[in-house]
Amino acid sequence: MFAIPLAWLQLKREKMRLLIALAGIGFAVILMFIQLGFQDALFDSSVSMHQELQGDIFLISPQSTSMIAMKSFSQRRLYQTLGYGSVESISPVYLDFALWKNPENQRTRGILVIGFDPSKPIFSRELVPDLTPIRLADVVLFDEKSRSEFGPISQLFATGKPVVTEVAGRRLTVGGLFALGASFGADGNIITSDTNFLRIFSRRTSGMIDVGMVTLKPGADLDSLIKQMRRDLQDPFEDVKVLSKAEFLEFERDYWRSSTAIGFIFTLGTAIGFLVGTVIVYQILYTDITDHLAEYATLKAMGYRNFYLLSLVFQEAVILSILGFIPGFLLSLGLYNLTRNATSLPIYMTIDRAILVLCLAMTMCIISGAIAVRKVQDADPADIF
Repeated sequence: MFAIPLAWLQLKREKMRLLIALAGIGFAVILMFIQLGFQDALFDSSVSMHQELQGDIFLISPQSTSMIAMKSFSQRRLYQTLGYGSVESISPVYLDFALWKNPENQRTRGILVIGFDPSKPIFSRELVPDLTPIRLADVVLFDEKSRSEFGPISQLFATGKPVVTEVAGRRLTVGGLFALGASFGADGNIITSDTNFLRIFSRRTSGMIDVGMVTLKPGADLDSLIKQMRRDLQDPFEDVKVLSKAEFLEFERDYWRSSTAIGFIFTLGTAIGFLVGTVIVYQILYTDITDHLAEYATLKAMGYRNFYLLSLVFQEAVILSILGFIPGFLLSLGLYNLTRNATSLPIYMTIDRAILVLCLAMTMCIISGAIAVRKVQDADPADIF
């Protein structure tokens, strides 16, 4: 006999109990989706700028820990890479944080300033179509995906009137927009020329850069060139680190994954959601089994084996996990959209995450069923009749 109809009939007999169970499972599913979503958004946003950089090889200081904590090194080391025949061009990059003044309410907030030579673009034309404005003194490009606390810069710029504000106490003009996006490390970004960057950060020297970007000629052997650069530039002096683009991305992800408590917190939040759901489902199944103990004993007296009764409980658990997952999934889509609009973080639903949470929900319910199923074994017909 196929047991699922009986499992479903038992569950829907107490409709209020079923709704409470689905609400509890849905809450656990939402909690896991939110925690995993924030964790992925953390890693995705932390490398959003790295992914947009158009270089093949990157030089950084060995003392740098992440994009928000870069240490400067001599640009002379970057110029040495021009000695390799496979190198097509280089771009020195300056990075630092400064206080941006909201032109409407005059409040200040830290913003990431990215400086480079406009004649040597580091981003694609799709991201930054026109670098001409930043060739002028005290002109910057503003990231329109920055948090709203920086002010309605996009709307003000669209009016055609000059958008003037202060960065690090220096009066600057917004000469254009681009769309990169905020991250956990930077709430907003502006782009300017290397000359303007050094005007903003007057204590910085032009010979000390934060990232050196190297672009190779088509057909160049990336792996062999990196090995050669490490042998010639990195190992003898230990004042620069040579990374491929993939290694540069992993360098940033590893910082947020292992050097901060954020990754651990999100993982712990997911585990808590899993445990909460397990406890809720266990209580529901245990109560259901207790209420139907006489029916289980009757089935035993009719000749049904323990295996059938155990499978009945596990099927109830699977049904609960699927029915609880559906509203949790739909509500999570809305919460993702709300969070994305409020924080400008790249938090989206993915198929892999949906499958993972569904598997976690089913595992959660099956574990609960495995604990509660011991009560079925106590259903002795001799005691009932």
